[in-house]
Amino acid sequence: MKAQAASLPFTPIYAAMVAIVNTKLPQVGELLLKRLIVQFKKGFKRNDKAVCLSATTFIAHLCNQQVANEVVAAQILLLLLHKPTDDSVEIAVGLTREVGQHLEEMNRPIALAVFDQFRNILHEADIDKRVQYMIEVLFQVRKDQYKDNPAIKEELDLVEEEDQITHTTALDDEIDVQDGLNIFKFDPEWEEHEAAYRTLKAEILGEGSDDEDDEDESDDSEDDEEKQEEKALEIKDQSNTDLVNLRRTIYLTIMSSIDPEECCHKLMKVTLPAGQEPELPSMVIECCSQERTYSKFYGLIGERFAKINRLWTELFEQSFAKYYETIHRYETNRLRNIARFFGHLISSDAIGWHVLSVVHLNEEETTSSSRIFIKILFQELSEAMGMPKLQARLRDDILRPYFEGLFPSDNPRNTRFSINYFTSIGMGAVTEEMRERLQNMPKPALPAPAAAADESDLDLAREHLHEPVLLTEDVPSHELLPEALKAKAGKEDEV
Repeated sequence: MKAQAASLPFTPIYAAMVAIVNTKLPQVGELLLKRLIVQFKKGFKRNDKAVCLSATTFIAHLCNQQVANEVVAAQILLLLLHKPTDDSVEIAVGLTREVGQHLEEMNRPIALAVFDQFRNILHEADIDKRVQYMIEVLFQVRKDQYKDNPAIKEELDLVEEEDQITHTTALDDEIDVQDGLNIFKFDPEWEEHEAAYRTLKAEILGEGSDDEDDEDESDDSEDDEEKQEEKALEIKDQSNTDLVNLRRTIYLTIMSSIDPEECCHKLMKVTLPAGQEPELPSMVIECCSQERTYSKFYGLIGERFAKINRLWTELFEQSFAKYYETIHRYETNRLRNIARFFGHLISSDAIGWHVLSVVHLNEEETTSSSRIFIKILFQELSEAMGMPKLQARLRDDILRPYFEGLFPSDNPRNTRFSINYFTSIGMGAVTEEMRERLQNMPKPALPAPAAAADESDLDLAREHLHEPVLLTEDVPSHELLPEALKAKAGKEDEV
């Protein structure tokens, strides 16, 4: 679903793939349809045009492939046209262009009802001129019998009609999207299930003959030899001209884009040489840091890339550690922009919260620059998420080990430093647990001062001096004195 939303023109291909999988694993096709319906409902309630557009496009092509019943497409169309707005009519027009031919063939009364609704909107509703033109173009497409918008292209008609399994999930059904499947659970019989899955995978993809394998191996060996010959003729460029040109291309692409969606689309087309992938996150962050004030434009670019592919997620996470270690090299304004950029990525879960493990908040391991960076980062997190959600995330049992550097508990001095720091930046609420731990820490026992011990000995000696002394013939007088004064008395007797 994420891949389809990021590349809508490839939706027919994704739908064809789902149709093939659905013949062997119908529960997968049904679950995908349910999640798309729920995604559309959420986007419709939130007035999120992009989400609605991606969900309806996918549902339309699933209907064309007969993975989903055409009734769900009709229900979505009638819902969008019930209270027409510019956006809802635009989405409905796009959906009708994709699924119209299939509706005409499978359920003509529904198709007539939908086009009657479009006709009423065109004549009566107060909508934008642009949307009116879109409806007129739709009627022309229908008149031309969808010659430019066929239900299924010939090269994507891969499943026989009798083999396909059609799911009849409706828009108003109670739908369970089975979110529990998103969480890994250990399977004690995973070896047997893996073997069964490999068998099923071979049935879906088909197995090639041994002759084809031999031919492929010979072709691969020839390709390897050609590559080795090319490598022998390669000349290394020590002037980094290619790297400079790559950075210039990325910079100009970012600066020439109007919105984040356009920028991401253009950057995805930039050819990155092997090993130069970190240059793209680096250039996005550098461009962000050079702005006079922080622009959310860059945060949305980073978020989109980090959510497209795990590779970009890891590169942005590595960038966080690199920039935190070298943050003292940046002036305050650039530092502020970088901190807010990463604050946006973390608050949107584009990168993992475990990146905060590189932060050790104590007097020895922080500088004035790093403390400013942490301050702005947490202020951005608080502003984006709200303090209650931020506190809940910081207290998460799974993430807690990554925050030991931020909220130290091993040393009272570091704990006190962290408490004072967060309190001074107006975020004392996150230090409540640290305050409790600090109060419950056992206080070390202080040794008695030496001066006090000497004074007690003198007091004891004075008490003995005031006691009556009984002299006898057998016992010398100095032996009746306290131990502290015996030595002195013995010396006087010798004299």
